[in-house]
Amino acid sequence: MSKGLPKRSDDYSLWYNELVKKAGLAENSAVRGCMVIKPYGYAIWEKMQRQLDDMFKATGHENAYFPLFVPKSLFEAEEQNAEGFAKECAVVTHYRLQNDPDKPGKLRVDPNAKLEEELIVRPTSEAVIWNTYKGWIQSYRDLPILVNQWANVVRWEMRTRLFLRTAEFLWQEGHTAHATAGEAVAEAEQMLEVYATFAEQYIALPVVRGVKTPSERFAGALDTYCIEGLMQDGKALQAGTSHFLGQNFAKAFDVKFATKDGGLEHVWGTSWGVSTRLMGALVMAHSDDEGLVLPPKLAPIQVVIVPIYKGEEQLAQITEKVNQLKRELLAKGISVKYDDRDTERPGFKFAEWELKGVPVRIAIGARDLENGTAELARRDTKEKSSQAFDSLATYIPALLDEIQENIYNKALAYREAHTTKVDTYEEFKEVLETKGGFVLAHWDGTAETEERIKEETKATIRCIGLDTPEEDGVDILTGKPSKRRVYFAKAY
Repeated sequence: MSKGLPKRSDDYSLWYNELVKKAGLAENSAVRGCMVIKPYGYAIWEKMQRQLDDMFKATGHENAYFPLFVPKSLFEAEEQNAEGFAKECAVVTHYRLQNDPDKPGKLRVDPNAKLEEELIVRPTSEAVIWNTYKGWIQSYRDLPILVNQWANVVRWEMRTRLFLRTAEFLWQEGHTAHATAGEAVAEAEQMLEVYATFAEQYIALPVVRGVKTPSERFAGALDTYCIEGLMQDGKALQAGTSHFLGQNFAKAFDVKFATKDGGLEHVWGTSWGVSTRLMGALVMAHSDDEGLVLPPKLAPIQVVIVPIYKGEEQLAQITEKVNQLKRELLAKGISVKYDDRDTERPGFKFAEWELKGVPVRIAIGARDLENGTAELARRDTKEKSSQAFDSLATYIPALLDEIQENIYNKALAYREAHTTKVDTYEEFKEVLETKGGFVLAHWDGTAETEERIKEETKATIRCIGLDTPEEDGVDILTGKPSKRRVYFAKAY
């Protein structure tokens, strides 16, 4: 099954694309720049979605749904936001097709069906949501509004890559409204921590929590908080963002509330989101040359059992034992697949489930039945062991926890080994070219220096770390004073 999968060391990009396709996660669609998420890939996204949704609701948020289309006049109301997304927008101009009189059997856009106002296919929903909030908010009693939406968005991309950058993608977007700036900032920081917790405890991806520089902020935000993960090729990936919007959108859409003391003020807002880009992070952070390596908490199938038998009688005996184990594991919330297909040999099945990243594989044959044992294989370390069959229902849950922790620790060790402090521009460029990863370097705080470094090295400031201590130094490029190191990296 894994034959034909390129090696990461030969061509990381090709390895990633081929793995996503061969493992059955997604494929390119007939629509340029868009993808089909296949059932196995969607099952992982569903587990992500379910866990995140529980975390959102535990912090007081409710789900709602808003229109896919945004009238152009609403979209351009917040100028920074409109300008920031203008080049990525898909625009609906007509509402009807008709038979083409010059080409029988073909259709054309009806020239008489032009919309009075163009509709933007949402690249993000701030405009339509804040226009809606104007009708929901009159008084301090209506605040806070804590709403999340699970949806799809369109950002027209010319160069696409499955999960990481597609014209249409799935995501969630939270949009909240508050009575004070302090409440809104606390909300943005809280949701960043929700994302970081999810990334580390479920994706098994250690992340840096930080704030974007002004030039990298979300269009229309006063501050953008982010989490940044490191992939196995030494490139960074932004895995989630949370924005403090100030009163920008409230002022653009005239969303005011009556205060307790009888005044009238604009509300304070946040927005925050993660997308199917997390699927790309999951693949790139952990997988190997044999296929996916899935953290047990997100694996659609946590345990696969493969019978090795000769004849129907042996299969029936094995199946009886397996069904008992399966019931016990399912009762503990562990997903199990019994692969008793008679169309494929065991070796083929082993390779297939290895490619798909199933955390634990159990093989059981006639000799195992006699000995009361089974062979276990871990996907993360490829270690095999013989275990007493009757103890598996107790052993496997603990093993899955161990695998989850091990996958995280391996990614953490990689990040620590590829986070480098530098003090000169020569060191900076050398580390980027030879080692990669995060580079901690002093920056003078100017957009000009940030842009020049980006142009000369292709590295960007990923974030100003929230836990990075103040430290006097000088900018690696200009020699100007600096109070803190920031995280640089080449990135997706």
